[in-house]
Amino acid sequence: MSSPEIASLSWGQMKVKGCSTTYKDCKVWPGGSRTWDWRETGTNHSPGVQPADLEEVVKKGVKTVVIGRGMSEALQVPASTVNYLKKNGIDVLVLQTEKAVAEYNTLAAQGVRVGGVFHSTC
Repeated sequence: MSSPEIASLSWGQMKVKGCSTTYKDCKVWPGGSRTWDWRETGTNHSPGVQPADLEEVVKKGVKTVVIGRGMSEALQVPASTVNYLKKNGIDVLVLQTEKAVAEYNTLAAQGVRVGGVFHSTC
């Protein structure tokens, strides 16, 4: 199963190919996507993305995770989160969201088992 292409990104809106939902923030993995609801894990811009935000994506057997920090990179990614991924043998890229989406789509097109979490506003 391949990772779905992110078809479009603009402030506060993301579309994933093959999915009718428009996301504000989303999680993607080989074969699927869904809304990334920060309330599920108590995530905020600071301290930022937590391992709990990534567990679902990790369980899908990804080799690489791309984290989009927002259009203005307001979303933090603590070292503990990066270390969690590395301990699970997963490569991680932390980028501004437009760059993160471009990198994710490139990896997906190459057939890499890539997942991601993307913040589409600040």
